[in-house]
Amino acid sequence: MSGQAPPSAASIAHVPWRRVSVAVVALLFLNGLLSFRDWWPTPGILPDHRLAPEFVWLWLALLATVAWRGALSPRSLTLFALVDLLLVLGRYAEVTVHSLFGRPINLYWDGAQIPRFLWVSAQELAWWQSAGLLASVGLLFAILFWLLRRAIAVVARDAVPFALRSRWVWAGTALAVLLVVANLAGLRATWPVVSKPVIPTYWRQAQLLATAFSPQRQASLLPASTAVDAALAAAPEHVLAALHGRDVYMIMLESLGAVVYDDARAERALRPSRSRFAADIAASGRQVVSAFFRSPTFAGGSDLAHLGLLSGIDLSDPMRHDVLLTTQRPTLNSLFRAQGYQTFGLYPALDWEWPERAFYGFDVFLARRDLGYAGPALGFWEIPDQFSAARFEQLYPRTGEAPPRFVFFPTITCHLPFSPVPPYQPDWSRVLGPQPFDALPLAHALAEQPNWLDMFPDFLRMANYTYQWLGAYLRQPEPREAIYVLIADHQPAANITGEDASWDVPVHVVTRDGEILARFVEQGFRPGLEPPRQVLGPLHTLTGMMLRAFAAPGVYPPALPRSFAEAGS
Repeated sequence: MSGQAPPSAASIAHVPWRRVSVAVVALLFLNGLLSFRDWWPTPGILPDHRLAPEFVWLWLALLATVAWRGALSPRSLTLFALVDLLLVLGRYAEVTVHSLFGRPINLYWDGAQIPRFLWVSAQELAWWQSAGLLASVGLLFAILFWLLRRAIAVVARDAVPFALRSRWVWAGTALAVLLVVANLAGLRATWPVVSKPVIPTYWRQAQLLATAFSPQRQASLLPASTAVDAALAAAPEHVLAALHGRDVYMIMLESLGAVVYDDARAERALRPSRSRFAADIAASGRQVVSAFFRSPTFAGGSDLAHLGLLSGIDLSDPMRHDVLLTTQRPTLNSLFRAQGYQTFGLYPALDWEWPERAFYGFDVFLARRDLGYAGPALGFWEIPDQFSAARFEQLYPRTGEAPPRFVFFPTITCHLPFSPVPPYQPDWSRVLGPQPFDALPLAHALAEQPNWLDMFPDFLRMANYTYQWLGAYLRQPEPREAIYVLIADHQPAANITGEDASWDVPVHVVTRDGEILARFVEQGFRPGLEPPRQVLGPLHTLTGMMLRAFAAPGVYPPALPRSFAEAGS
């Protein structure tokens, strides 16, 4: 044994009651910072009475260190505080990500999304506001570290020496260890008294990051063949023969997941909007069929749904998505280009350099800055979807001389925080100008502030806006016929869907071609905008279903959709 010896029982007995009280408060503080729960549906937290496993390990480490060295050195104290701070931050990330997005944290994916979200959010602030916010966050971390260091020092000075010489404290420590071990073993009876541990979350993230840099593991992540590979290997004259040169628009409807059907309040509130949308489709001379699929993501990470559809590969594992981007695997862009189509990527949400676009390989890629929006900025994402759709048609009119087009359009307006809701402009030519809206509806929209505590009403109004502009868009004069595949990329955040919501999303196919619609119906779709509630499969299996519907009759055997689904998984 080295260092100072633990204080004697006599000296401990004379510790003032105030120091004892402070030590107890310090112990509760350290446990509370590792056991708090989310304040659903906000980024806030609430205290929790349960025992935190990491607090028990911290207590054991302090007992061992003080018993060995007699007291904590300043360096050891700082090390304990830093480790505890990392655990506290891990706990916060774990509970708040689940609260806001309805899914576990994924460092490989969320680590890239958080800086983007902060960068986009900062665009709404002046430079001094951004600097003040950064300084406040830094100060908050410094205060938290100081409090942790101070609490650990008090515990090591007053609580640990007493515990080392008290049999009943040893008994209580042993009981705490047994509870934690039983909890880690999965004993449900311990859940009311022991909180979820943080260390396994860090361990899973470490494994995830290590796998990302393993060539052997990377090769095992992706399927050997997909629906796109099969189509490229087929006779070229048969692959998209049923389209007869029609344009194809795949429009990803941001956040318009199954909650718009499953939640009774949403279904009731949006019923008139959907009825009007159905009437718009009928007035355009088209019909619609619908189905539910299971998205690979929830509340965020839209790229998992986007690239999963384009590649026909299950990207519910975010690491598989990032591995795919390092390959030369074909996508629907490759297939349509091989068939003489011009491919477009219309991404009004993007206002930063997006290196992944090189993999997607669009012939024409349009980000926010390429659209030249001259109207007022509306919310975090600035450009209304109605403008993006109108501007694209203006920039690239569908003339007879232009080749057929494959358009991939991820919408953005119906995105968290779902406010302000843009006014709808019935005059589609006016929406392209510098004054797209009348003064009064614009003033009302700009006066709206995101309601972070209750986003549900704003989400409903934004969903109504989406149905409205989309229905009117389909009624615009069409110089050349197109087929529209409308796909919700994922559910909105858990503060809208509620806890334990499904990951299901509706898909609608809109066209004048009854034969193509019949092929979708054969595969489980239902006529109309009301999908059958049974999910047809993961979202990436839709790729194979579309290719079967677009191919020449009799080219593929009846079992093709199943084989496609298996190949893409």
